[in-house]
Amino acid sequence: MAPPVFRFAPSPNGFLHLGHAYSALLNFDRARECGGRLLLRIEDIDATRCRPEFETAIYEDLAWLGIAWETPVRRQSEHLADYRAALEKLSVLGLVYPAFESRAEIARLVAAREAAGPWPRDPDGAPLYPSEATSLSADERSRLIASGAPYALRLDMAAACRHAPGVSWNELGEGPDGERGVVPARPEAWGDVVLARKETPTSYHLSVVVDDALQGASEIVRGQDLFYATAVHRLLQVLLGLPEPAYRHHRLIRDEAGRKLSKSGRSTGLRESRAAGLTPAAIRRLVGLG
Repeated sequence: MAPPVFRFAPSPNGFLHLGHAYSALLNFDRARECGGRLLLRIEDIDATRCRPEFETAIYEDLAWLGIAWETPVRRQSEHLADYRAALEKLSVLGLVYPAFESRAEIARLVAAREAAGPWPRDPDGAPLYPSEATSLSADERSRLIASGAPYALRLDMAAACRHAPGVSWNELGEGPDGERGVVPARPEAWGDVVLARKETPTSYHLSVVVDDALQGASEIVRGQDLFYATAVHRLLQVLLGLPEPAYRHHRLIRDEAGRKLSKSGRSTGLRESRAAGLTPAAIRRLVGLG
């Protein structure tokens, strides 16, 4: 039997903090316990926010923590053809359509609907896309694309759920409400999610499932903030015929006010902790690994 494969997949859009350290250390520890492999992936598809100095800092911080990973490192920006191929598979199934509204226009559409009553929101609290673009004819869509209009490629969630009903996943960790074991997926709660944009041929949801499959990740260890998004990822895996990994969602490291850590919170940054004289062992204790 092949050894289990784990991965840590940060975005180089800021410096790592204690929450990243906890997730990276959990992956590293699990790989050692199981005699498995640990891979590192740099999720750098957001060209406007990702910077080389942040990527370099990721390597430095992880090495300082004592974490070792296999090389070469997968950088998403070098594999855009993989995401285009996956998107084309979904398009052939008739599950993708272009939407041309700007974020401001979508906000106005949602506001108009909320005037008549509550509008549904996704598990992260964002309003669902109103699906205005689904009423456009094929000729109108082609005309708008040919004109150079910006657009997002969205998953037709209702059609996708009909194509792949009854999706679930195996939860080895714990969800926000204590979910364990076989968890029924509810991807419809996310509405017609964005899979790509005119200027970027992928999104987080699409690239993460493609990368995990191509890298052979067998156990996904990540924070509970991504627990509900797993429903979308499992749906895409089924639609694309990709392997099903197990998932192990872990608690989040929070600040003194109970908020989820962000890369802008310098007080919890690994570089600041290192400069203050903390050791890797002290970081382990801070995040509860002892």
